[in-house]
Amino acid sequence: MTRVLILGANGQLARHTTKFFLERTDARLTLYLRRANRLQKPVLPNRDRVNFIESDVLDRKTLMTAMPGQDVVYANLAGDMAAQARAIVDAMQTTGLKRLIFISSMGIYGEVPGEKYRSVLDPYRDSAAVIEASDLDYTLLRPGWFTQERAIDYKLTQKGEPFQGHDVSLNSLSDLIVKLALSPTLHVRCSLGVSKA
Repeated sequence: MTRVLILGANGQLARHTTKFFLERTDARLTLYLRRANRLQKPVLPNRDRVNFIESDVLDRKTLMTAMPGQDVVYANLAGDMAAQARAIVDAMQTTGLKRLIFISSMGIYGEVPGEKYRSVLDPYRDSAAVIEASDLDYTLLRPGWFTQERAIDYKLTQKGEPFQGHDVSLNSLSDLIVKLALSPTLHVRCSLGVSKA
């Protein structure tokens, strides 16, 4: 049974992916977020496989106590992402946890043809650089804009390849995240653009 620590568990994609884990796998989840009551009110399927930790990723002591016993860290964050990435890398290296799935954004390498993204992507770009410099078994995901389409239909592009398309369904991203979490060697040390196929 895979144990997944979800950092930033109240984010739109994280909430969606939590339901995917609970409905489609036997994974045990630790949902890490600043205000746990935001997720405890909605009815989650298979709640007996869910643990809550109420804290900020920059709270080193709490983050360190959340890591032991986990198999995978899935981070879906906003704000000072470079500082958060450093905190995650430090906690994972200290506790010996290797597998990280980290959500970034399309455009951080200037890989979207015809688009010029400026400072709005700096937090994503800076956090990706921190993770890529680590020795973790990371997978960075650089999705396009989220859609509510039901179809699971996506394509991947590698770092250095032009990003194709702009949209991707939440279902597609959640499907990919679950596959990555359950397959420890899938796309290790890769930065993947994710868009509709």
